[in-house]
Amino acid sequence: MSGLTDLPAKPVLQASWIVLALVLVAFHIGLVFLGLVPNLVSRPLHMALILPWVFLFGVTNRWLLVSGAALCAIGVSSAVWVAWNHDMLGDQYGFLESNFQVVVGFALLVVVIEAARRSIGWPLPTVAALALIYAFFGQHIPGEFGHSGMPLRSFLGSMTIAEGGIWGSLTAVSVGVVSIFVIFGAVLNAGEAGQGFMNVAAAAAGRLKGGAAKVSVLSSALFGSISGSASANVASTGAITLPAMTRLGYPKRLAAGVEAVASSGGQIMPPLMGAGAFVMVELTGVPYTQIMGAALLPAILYFLAVWVGINAYATRFELKGLDPSQRPETRDVVVTSLFFLVPFAVLMLGMFGAGYTPQYAACLAILAGALLLVTDGRLSFDATRTARRITEALVPASRQVSMIAAIIFCASIIVGVLGATGLGVKITSVILEGSGGVLWASLLLTAIACLILGMEVPTTAAYVICVSVAGPALMQLGLEPLQAHLFVFWFALLSTITPPVCGAVFIASGMAGENWIKVAMTAMALGVGLYLIPVGMITWPHLIRLPSDPSGALTAFFALALGLGALSFALIGRANLLFRVALAIFSIAVLLGPVLV
Repeated sequence: MSGLTDLPAKPVLQASWIVLALVLVAFHIGLVFLGLVPNLVSRPLHMALILPWVFLFGVTNRWLLVSGAALCAIGVSSAVWVAWNHDMLGDQYGFLESNFQVVVGFALLVVVIEAARRSIGWPLPTVAALALIYAFFGQHIPGEFGHSGMPLRSFLGSMTIAEGGIWGSLTAVSVGVVSIFVIFGAVLNAGEAGQGFMNVAAAAAGRLKGGAAKVSVLSSALFGSISGSASANVASTGAITLPAMTRLGYPKRLAAGVEAVASSGGQIMPPLMGAGAFVMVELTGVPYTQIMGAALLPAILYFLAVWVGINAYATRFELKGLDPSQRPETRDVVVTSLFFLVPFAVLMLGMFGAGYTPQYAACLAILAGALLLVTDGRLSFDATRTARRITEALVPASRQVSMIAAIIFCASIIVGVLGATGLGVKITSVILEGSGGVLWASLLLTAIACLILGMEVPTTAAYVICVSVAGPALMQLGLEPLQAHLFVFWFALLSTITPPVCGAVFIASGMAGENWIKVAMTAMALGVGLYLIPVGMITWPHLIRLPSDPSGALTAFFALALGLGALSFALIGRANLLFRVALAIFSIAVLLGPVLV
């Protein structure tokens, strides 16, 4: 299980990390049940709990360990100081009153940037550092991109001791929602839910033409809906589906391409959709259940287009389904499916039946999933296995919560600077001027920015940054807030399968032993929906209105399904060139139909 192999060999140290993981998980679940905890207490303590996992866990290099320990101590003590003195700091209204507080403010910013660098590399921390340099020295920049200057203690205080900056609304999402759903996913992954996903997928699609590839699509969609990470999805489901496809004679580039594309779709598949959906709740003010309803039909369209593409490849290469001996028995399907159906049922009933908040319902689902860790598909009990599973839930959950938190803390610096300096408004004006006030030109500029930024930072970070600067421009040009946010979020995903940086493709091609460029070209053909469905949300706006206008949403869905199916066959299927060109023209006409009319 991811994260467990990094546990130290010494039992005492292993136990220490497990206890720390238990504290982190208990803290975040406890916040949901305890009720009101001051924001300047919960959010700094959230930072204090994640920093050891960022700076110390799994580190073997002596210099990194020593420097990490120092930064961790500084960060934890600074965050705890903020939490301990929250009453006093609240009365300062974001103004630092002493040199000591200034030192604490700078220490927090440095620790946040370095934590993000150690988690995901240089790009996002570099942008955050440049944003801070702009905030401190932007008054010396001539022209409209300069600002009037801000007092150091006022700006630094608003970033580090007030409920803005690193303790702002994005951090609230990380503390109260993202962490809970990450823990939920880790609990499911530690038990039999993953095998349940595979069994259901194999039973549903294993006997079909191209069945092994379709099993990959279904299992990755199910698993990805809780993992929220294309890379984790490839590594998890690909370990089973890639060898199965290879044994059945699938070309390696196709097997790896299918897995990369299917795994990338996990972040757009409700109910969880990774961290981005919960950030979207905070940024748009739209309830999570409504976002989930809006995202459902586009996600189904994406996997439908992949399914059509697999059918086309199956005809070309005469791909077989799974051998009967490789398909699970009905009893195994029924029993193992309960390991994810029961927690998901608790989650759905909690949100839609009882009207609980998503995080409260998720906590109940976590408890249900945790109870299921005591048994397996044979309904047997083993105390040693249960203890191992609990560890396999706690440690990966803590690592994932910490990585996402490091990203969100760093992104919060950028968002804070954009708001404090007015830079966000200025960039919005540039987009509007550069596009000549034309919506489609602005969409193109935004899509390019999302693709470029997504190559270097995780999807959630790319989405937050792009929507912060481009979202207002798109909404000024007539898009609804949810349209603009979903458009940006989908295009932030492009880099998972689009060269030159395509993480899901790299992992899948490495596991399959195939040239990554061949895999990328196959993945882009199969994943054509990732490029066009966001456009469909603009041209067919009813597509994302399933909760409020089911008939209009279904009409848009079937029209776009027809167009995407035609385009997928045109790109992959065996037919004469003229017919394929005609299909492509038809599909584009369907996609743009409402605009052309």
